[in-house]
Amino acid sequence: MRLLAIVLLFSSAVTLAEDRPLRFSVVDSWAMPLARIEDGRLTGGILYELFTETARQAHREPVFHLLPRARVEQALLSHQIDVRCYVAPAWTEHEFHDYRWSVPLMTQRDLLVSRDGLKGDLQSLSGQAIGTVLGYHYPRLQPVLDSDRATRDEARNQELVLKKLQIGRYQYAISSEIALDWFNRALPQNQRLTIASIIEETPLSCLVLDSPDAPADEVLSALAALKASGEIERILSHYR
Repeated sequence: MRLLAIVLLFSSAVTLAEDRPLRFSVVDSWAMPLARIEDGRLTGGILYELFTETARQAHREPVFHLLPRARVEQALLSHQIDVRCYVAPAWTEHEFHDYRWSVPLMTQRDLLVSRDGLKGDLQSLSGQAIGTVLGYHYPRLQPVLDSDRATRDEARNQELVLKKLQIGRYQYAISSEIALDWFNRALPQNQRLTIASIIEETPLSCLVLDSPDAPADEVLSALAALKASGEIERILSHYR
C-alpha cells in the first residue's frame, strides 16, 4: 500500500510538471513585427509565433507575461518567468545562474537610419538628436552621447521612433533591420526610410529557467530543433 501511494504521488508530480504552462516574458514596448500587443495581450508577430511553436514542441501551454522592460530582469530573478527571448548576454545586467542560454536563434542588425537618403555614421554625428527607444541600451551610441556629440530623442517603441523620423523630428534614428523593413513595406519607394550605416550585428538567444518543476532541457531542445529545421527563418520570412 505504501509503495502504491509513493507511485501515485510521483505520477501526480509528473503530471503537474507536464501540465505546467510555459511562462514567456513579453516587453510591453515591443511593436510589430516583433509583437502585436492588443488590450494588454500578445496576439501576433515574430515572437508570438516563436513562443507558441516552442511551447507546442515542448508539450506545454504558453502563457505570456506582459511586463515593462525595467521589470523583466527582476521577474527572472524571482523565477516568475520561464523563458525570455530576443536577448543577448551583453544586454543583461545579471548572470542568472538558474537560467540556461539557448543556441543563437536569429541575428539583430542595428542600423543608423535616415530620411532622404542621408549617409553618415555614429562617429560623424555632431550636435544631432538621435531617435531611440525609451529604456534601450545602445553600447555603440553611448560614447557619442558621453562626448556630447549627440543626444537621445526617445519614443516608447521602435515604430514610434521611425514615425518621428519620417515626419522630420530628427535626421537620424537607430532601428533594427527587421523593424525598418516592416515600416517601409507600406510606403512608396520614394518615401521609404534608408540605411545611413550599419552599427552592429548581435546574435540573439533565449534564457530558459532550469528548475525541478520546469526542466530546461525540453525547451532548449525545442528551440534548437526550430533553429536547425529552418522554422525560425520561415517565421522571420513572414515579416520581411
